[in-house]
Amino acid sequence: MSGRVGDLSARQAEALAQFREKIQDVLPQCPSQTDHFLLLKSFYLSVKQGLKQSPFTLQHLEFRKHMKADTITADWKPPEAIDKYLSGGMCGYDREGSPVWYDVIGPVDPKGLLLSASKQDFIKCKVRDCEMLQKECEQQSQRLGKNVESITMIYDCEGLGLKHLWKPAIDLYGEVLTMFEDNYPEGLKRLLVIKAPKLFPVAYNLVKHFLSEDTRHKIMILGSNWQDVLRKYIDPEELPAVYGGKLTDPDGDPRCRTRIKQGGLVPQSYYAREFIKVQYDHSVSISRGSSHQMEYEILAPGCVLRWQFCCEGADVGFGVFLKKRLGEWMKAGQMQEVVPSQRYNAHLVPEDGTLTCAEAGVYVLRFDNTYSIFQSKKVSFTVEVLLPSKFRDENTKKSGLKTQKKYGVKTQKYGG
Repeated sequence: MSGRVGDLSARQAEALAQFREKIQDVLPQCPSQTDHFLLLKSFYLSVKQGLKQSPFTLQHLEFRKHMKADTITADWKPPEAIDKYLSGGMCGYDREGSPVWYDVIGPVDPKGLLLSASKQDFIKCKVRDCEMLQKECEQQSQRLGKNVESITMIYDCEGLGLKHLWKPAIDLYGEVLTMFEDNYPEGLKRLLVIKAPKLFPVAYNLVKHFLSEDTRHKIMILGSNWQDVLRKYIDPEELPAVYGGKLTDPDGDPRCRTRIKQGGLVPQSYYAREFIKVQYDHSVSISRGSSHQMEYEILAPGCVLRWQFCCEGADVGFGVFLKKRLGEWMKAGQMQEVVPSQRYNAHLVPEDGTLTCAEAGVYVLRFDNTYSIFQSKKVSFTVEVLLPSKFRDENTKKSGLKTQKKYGVKTQKYGG
């Protein structure tokens, strides 16, 4: 049995009937009441999970009401910064007639976008995209005379870099993924990741816990033959030329920019705020003429150190150093300088940064107040070690750890 309307097993048909009965009170408020539409929703929750939950609970309907999902494609427009500089778009159809959506990651300016628009604007923008794609699926169903129920997504990861690991951006992306899983889990057929750089496993590790197991199984990370794989799923006539197909814009543009926005650096003229308010994990007072060092043992190359900090009263020095032995105090001049120490106006604007660790060793993050003769500094900070998925999973299995705290081994405060 395929699990589709007209080809259900007895168990699936019973589950669908139970699902319809369970939501009878709210059924009139649902976007559609057909068996096919309800089966899509129930497939993830009743057929697979024994009716433990339903997306058509009052919470889901409240979500649609709050977002004005039924009319959002016609009645709401995103702020200009999002409209111009958030990449992505629908372009063509796969071989089964499903819409294809492209996300172009590299050119996106996460910090510029978040300084220019609210978190709610981003979520509403993604809700609008989901609703637009659902409507496109419905129209395709009418055109083709068959049910088109989900989309193919292409993630172009060329240019994925440390700027995309900025914590506020990752936090927002997690909220967007949670929104997808809670309200549109049936809408994704497959997700094809192309041109993934070495940093991709670290980035994926940051967000994969927001994804259900079913969604994870739909993700395919393609290798050097990615164009051949894309043509397997998408006819060349429907595939942009830049991705190995024949489709171009009327002016010959192989990227099809009229349909797939390419993003870009957000001009500061769009900025609505100077910085994003951050919740920090720790704070420390650094006496005048003193410094504060934090040691992180990195066991393999490819891990990423990520930090955010602010201070009160005046500027503070910050740098990253490398040494061989854990717990052995050394002056800054005795260690290998990895990120040059300099003074930051973190009392005016919070600072953040990342470092891809090129080699194993003990990395020392050092706050410097040795130059201050009269004034102590209070520094609030968060430091994380981001691990590639495979490495994290192997070490978690061996140690039984559920977090990355193992790699923030020791924190010490030293003067001088």
